Formats: sequence, structure tokens, C-alpha cells
Amino acid sequence: MSRKRVRYIWIPLIIVLIAIPAGFFYVDWSKGGSGAGLYSRKWVPEAVFAYWNPDDFYRSVDSVMGEFEGEQCISCHEAVTPGIVKDWRASRHSRPGDGKDTVYCSACHGNNHQELHLPTPEVCGGCHSTQHAQFVDEKRFGFPSHALAMERALDAEHFVDKPKAEVTACLNCHSVASKCDSCHTRHRFNAAEARRPEACITCHSGPPHPDDETYFASAHGQLYLAEGERWDWSKPLRKGNYKAPTCAYCHMDQGRHQVADKSMWKFGIKQINPLTSGNEVKRKQWVALCSDCHEEDWSRQQLAGLDAERRQAWSKLYAAEGILKQLRADGLLYPAAGERPPYPNDWLDSIRPRARIGFFEGQASAFYNVSPIERDYFEMWYFDNLGAYKGAAHGDAGFVLRGHEAMDQALVAIEAAAAKLRRLGEMEKKAQARRPDPAALWLSGEYTEFNRERN
Repeated sequence: MSRKRVRYIWIPLIIVLIAIPAGFFYVDWSKGGSGAGLYSRKWVPEAVFAYWNPDDFYRSVDSVMGEFEGEQCISCHEAVTPGIVKDWRASRHSRPGDGKDTVYCSACHGNNHQELHLPTPEVCGGCHSTQHAQFVDEKRFGFPSHALAMERALDAEHFVDKPKAEVTACLNCHSVASKCDSCHTRHRFNAAEARRPEACITCHSGPPHPDDETYFASAHGQLYLAEGERWDWSKPLRKGNYKAPTCAYCHMDQGRHQVADKSMWKFGIKQINPLTSGNEVKRKQWVALCSDCHEEDWSRQQLAGLDAERRQAWSKLYAAEGILKQLRADGLLYPAAGERPPYPNDWLDSIRPRARIGFFEGQASAFYNVSPIERDYFEMWYFDNLGAYKGAAHGDAGFVLRGHEAMDQALVAIEAAAAKLRRLGEMEKKAQARRPDPAALWLSGEYTEFNRERN
């Protein structure tokens, strides 16, 4: 083998050996700032982040000093926060039975008042090891999942550039990964509360994920609304215990603390092959679950109907993506990627500006700071599409119909906007031999400067 050929082998190998540890070092360094996540050096958290992400940000108050036993905590907080103590007295922590010790405040918060902590899943897992292990194991299913929700938020590019008030609202729900009281109310921690759909719709509501509207409009939801107050919610999530399923019954089979284990369609925002070997296993799990109340053939037909709805939806979304990608190729998006503020943490975008179109190019991280036609597509994909998907998944035919009607209207509007951009582009070329650059209009301004200075 010639020396030249040997050199061609060693040079790439040396580069790889240097790049891998450098990459790990950079990620570790980027997480060492005053914020959290991949971009911790580029933003500073608001005080309320301590409650949404307590592991990273909670600091105990210093108004009280000393170490206290559980009974002392109760005697003091009966005067300071009586509602909390009342909830605790109604919980199994205050009277566990079976000869178990009472679980006082200090067991979850610590007994040194200057070093108190909020109970994170790891703290709860000290006693509830089975539930915690199931919750952590959910990470193997990837996004979306409860266990990865906080990481998903903190590691998103737009987290740095959006106003902190907006991303604080995001963490309100994404904190399901960092504290158990997203589902179990604080200090009472009653499993019966978490079995009711209201525990889930605190977050699973609104245009991006209308689970509440679609569930309550379904036959299951209607039955719950009519009779749910008379059900015995202390019963486990098992066949025969409930007349109609709730969110937890379907998504936490047998009370298992994993909501992503049967997810085939990845929240409806990503096209997948529903007939992979893994999804065939999940399909059998869904049929088995639905067969608690329905015939197996009927259950399979419902899943087939969901598959058909998804194929129809993605044919419309890809048609819109094709229009936008052709506009990008012809330089007709307005303003174009280089004419609007880049994400401040995206150095590659500042060197090679490029509009990200469609899920696989990063549409999930490009829902603002885009041209109007791109925003139209985002709303078609993230709102109309998700409405149709949730309707199909939860048995609300009306929501499916309205979602697809909205997608049809959005596609027509996108086609019309694209035609207008093409006409204007041709007129500009004829009049000026080039398209005007509006960069000065978009690259600065009150909103942009405010975020840049204060995030």
C-alpha cells in the first residue's frame, strides 16, 4: 500500500478521533451556563422556572433557619399554609396503614429549612420505585413522551429566541418530566384524581392538541360526562372497573406509568409507516385494549380508519410542502431566510440561511420568524392536521371533518399566495432586474431588540 493511500486512511481517522471528544466537550460546556439544556449559556431563567424545573433552579428560602422533624413542619404549616396541611391529612402519606411510617413533609422536602428541595420524580421514586422505573423507561420510545418533555423544550432552538414569558408558558406543561404533581395534585397525591380526564386536559387542550374537545365529543367522553361523577375512581384501571375509558385507561394500560409505549403515529405531526414490525406489535396492544369493551374486528377497523385518515392528511401536507419548496428554489419566499433575523444560537443559519420547510427539515422549530406563506403552512400542519388526527384517534368524526376542511382551505390559500408571489416576482424582475431586499425592515425592531437584550 502506498504512503499516499495510508495518509488518506489516517487523516479522516484522526479527524474523527478529535471531533468526537470535542463534540462531547462542547455539549457539556454548553450546558454549564446559568440557564439549562443545550443553550444554557444563552438565556437566563425567570424565577418561576424554579417550580417548573426544580432540579436545575429551585433554591430554598432563607427566611427560616434550622432542622425540623415532620411533626414540627405540620404544626407550623397548619398556620402558614393550612390548605396544604389539609390535603396532606387527606392523603395516604398521612395514614399509610399496614404498619408503615407516616410520610411527613421532611421525607419529600428534606428537614433542613435552608436546603429544602421540591420533590422531583427521583425523590418520589425513592418509595414509588415501580412507577418511577416505568416513567424513566419511557425515554426509549423517543419524542413525544412525558419523560423527555422538559428536555424537548430546553434543547429547542426557539427556546433561546422567544420571549421568556412565552417559553415559561411552554414549561408549565413540559414540566411533567420534572415533577409528578403535573398529574397528581400536590400533597394529596390521590391516584383517583389522576385517573380522571381532567388531570390530563390541564395540558392536553387547545389548538396544538385538542384531546379534550375530541374526547368529550366522542361516545366515550359523552358517557363520562353523563355518569362519571358516580363512578368509583378508587378502582384500578382494569377491565370491568369503568363503563367507559378515560385518557389514563387507554394510555396508561393497567396503570402503567408510560404513555408512549403504544404510540404509532407520533402525536400526528410526523408521517410514519404504521405497518412496521414495531407498530404491528403496538396495533395488537391497541386491539387487545379496545377489546375490553368492543369486538376485535371492530377495533381493527377503527385503527384502519385512522391509518386512512393519516394518509389523506399527509397527501395534503406534502402538496403544500411541494409548493413552498419550489418557491424556495426559485427565490420567491418573502422575506427570504437571509432577510429575517436568524436564530441567535444557530451559527450555521447565519452563514447559509435556508428556509426550513416540512417536519423533516425542522418545521417544528420554525413556526415563527418566517414568511407569511410558511406560517400558513405551519398552521395547516400543526393546528388543522392535529385536529383531524386527534378527532380520528378519539372517535370524534366531526373534528375529523372540520380538520380536513380546514386543511383543504389552507391548501387553496397557499396555492393562491404562491401564485401571487410568482406574479410579483416577475413584475419586480421586469421593473428592476432584481428582487428588492427588505432585510433592513426585518432584522431590527422593538420586538427583536427587546428579546435580544433581555433573554
